Amino acid sequence: MNKQNKLLNKSLNELSDMLHHKAGGFDNIEPFSIKFIDALRWRIKRKVLPPKAGYHAFSQTWCSSIDINLEGNRVWWIGHSTTLIKLNDKWILTDPVFSNRVSPFQFIGPKRRTQPAITIDKLPSIDVVVISHSHYDHLDFNSVRHLVTRFPKMTILVPLGLKTKLLKWGAKQVIELDWWQSSKVNGITYTATPAKHWSNRGVFDVNKTLWCGWVIQTDIDNPSLTKTIYFMGDTGYSSILKKIADRFKQIDLALIPIGAYAPRWFMQSQHIDPKQALQLYDELNCQSALAIHWGAFELADEPLDEPPSVLNSLKEDRDFHILKIGDSFAINPFNNALK
Repeated sequence: MNKQNKLLNKSLNELSDMLHHKAGGFDNIEPFSIKFIDALRWRIKRKVLPPKAGYHAFSQTWCSSIDINLEGNRVWWIGHSTTLIKLNDKWILTDPVFSNRVSPFQFIGPKRRTQPAITIDKLPSIDVVVISHSHYDHLDFNSVRHLVTRFPKMTILVPLGLKTKLLKWGAKQVIELDWWQSSKVNGITYTATPAKHWSNRGVFDVNKTLWCGWVIQTDIDNPSLTKTIYFMGDTGYSSILKKIADRFKQIDLALIPIGAYAPRWFMQSQHIDPKQALQLYDELNCQSALAIHWGAFELADEPLDEPPSVLNSLKEDRDFHILKIGDSFAINPFNNALK
C-alpha cells in the first residue's frame, strides 16, 4: 500500500508539474491576461519621472568600473538582468542584453539610461548563457549574435520553445528545458524553475514559448561543497515559487528583480516590487541576495532611483545587497563578502 501511495503521489506531482502546458503554448498556474484596453490605458496615462537628481547624476552614482580579475566564485552586475557569474572557473552570463534599446528596432523603444559595465568584446571566455524568456529586455538578438560569433563553443540554456530561434541566430549548442528539468554542463547543474510571467516578441506569438528562472549548482554530489545560485528572471508573485524552496533547501545567493513594478494595477501580475522581493527572499530561505532588473531601462512608471530606495527602507537585517553596475559579490555559502 505504501508503494502504491508513493507511486500515486509521484504521478500527481508529475501531473501538477505539467499544468503550465496549454494547447499551442503555455500559461501560468495562476493564469492572468494582459488586456489590450488596460495596456492602452496605461500607455496613455504614462508619465515616467526622472531620478531626483537627474539622469547624469544617477549614472554617476550607480555605475562603477568593473574588475573581472577578482578571484574566486563571484557575480558581477552588468546591468538590468545581465550578470556575469564565475563558478568553479567557468563563466556564465544571465539574460545578456548589451544593446542600446530593448525593442525590435534600435531607433525606437526603451533606451538605456545607464551603460553595461562591460562590452562583449572585453568579456572573458563565456562557457554558458542562460535565458529566462523571450522579451526584448531579456533576449536580445544583437547581443546573442555577437556572443555566438565570439564564443562559438558556448552553451545556451533556454526554456521550451526558444531553441529553434537561437539556432537560427547562429548558436551551436542549445539546451531547451521545461520547468524542473535539469542539465549538467561542465560539471555545473542548471535547473529551469517556475515563474509567473509571459512571453512574446510580436503580436502573434504570445505565450508560444515558456518563461523560467534558473537554479545553478556546483558539486551537487557533495552537499558540503554545493553552491546554489538562483537567477529569478522575470516574475510576478506566485505561490508556485514556494515549490522552489521545497526542492532546493538552501539558496546561497539569489538574483532577485526589484524594478518595473508601477503602477501595481497593471504590473503586479508580471513583476514583483521591492516588498515582494523581500517576501520571496524569506520564503525561499535565501542566505543572501542581489537586486537586479532595475537601473537601466524605464520599463514602468517608477523613477529609476526608487527601487533601491524602497528596498533599503524595508530590508532591515536581511543580507540583500544593492550593487552598483560593475560591482561584484563573492559567492561563499559560509561567509559572503562584498568587494
